[in-house]
Amino acid sequence: MITRVDPQHIEIRDLNSIDDLTQLKSIEREVWGMADDDTLPLTVAIAMRAAGNIFVGAFDGEKMIGFAFGFLGREHGATTLHSHMLAVLDGYRHLDLGARLKHAQRERAIAMGIQEMTWTYDPLQSRNAHFNFAKLGVVSDAYKVDFYGPETSSMLHRNGTDRLWVRWVLNSRRVRERLAGKNTQSETLDALRLLAPLVRFDPSGKPEPGDLSESLRRQRVSIEIPGDILSVERADMGLARAWREATRWAFREAVGAGFRVVEFCRSIRGQQGPGAYLLQKGEEEA
Repeated sequence: MITRVDPQHIEIRDLNSIDDLTQLKSIEREVWGMADDDTLPLTVAIAMRAAGNIFVGAFDGEKMIGFAFGFLGREHGATTLHSHMLAVLDGYRHLDLGARLKHAQRERAIAMGIQEMTWTYDPLQSRNAHFNFAKLGVVSDAYKVDFYGPETSSMLHRNGTDRLWVRWVLNSRRVRERLAGKNTQSETLDALRLLAPLVRFDPSGKPEPGDLSESLRRQRVSIEIPGDILSVERADMGLARAWREATRWAFREAVGAGFRVVEFCRSIRGQQGPGAYLLQKGEEEA
């Protein structure tokens, strides 16, 4: 049920107390249906916060309604922030709090001298793909097979845990333009219309593989996914697993051949159509 609240009354702040971190664990269980074994241990959260890692929360009064948690990492010789978890309670998801929490993480990371943030997400989740690529401006050149193992206690992890590892270059022109609201959908759609997808959404709703050798000779390729994989999982888990296998093959082949994932369009054939990723070769923008 949608909660009626003025977004201006929602406070974004650092998590400062054991009570704050305890509320974080409650949100993990509610949003992802996790067993206690898979939630962040309270003692670890306390130690990580004390050691300078970034915990931010969204609060409706005293009640935490969302959070983002990131820890320091090291990649390619540079210190990064890995944003491990972001969650918002169901009744508050219409308030764009995910973006506000990411912006808060970015501000704190830049203040620490960090230039890049990373995180993972399920590439079959079209809403998350739109948020990450269209609104935030991430890129990806790494696909992780069953990153958290074949499954976890979460209700969202019944179809494997494959992940795209995304990079958010915090002060790049690309990111600054996305955060300023620049919309690239028309340019992305124009590019997608010229491509033969590496995986296509066929008329029956099944994944149809494309010609690999032909696709990999191009500078750009596309990979289509269902508009709502959770609905597919509820209706036909066999079909959902077929989409996992087909897109796993496509991403691994493309990334292995030097392509980067650079854009996502949530609908390419009308409101109920599939979404599509755009991948390209070449150097990354500054």
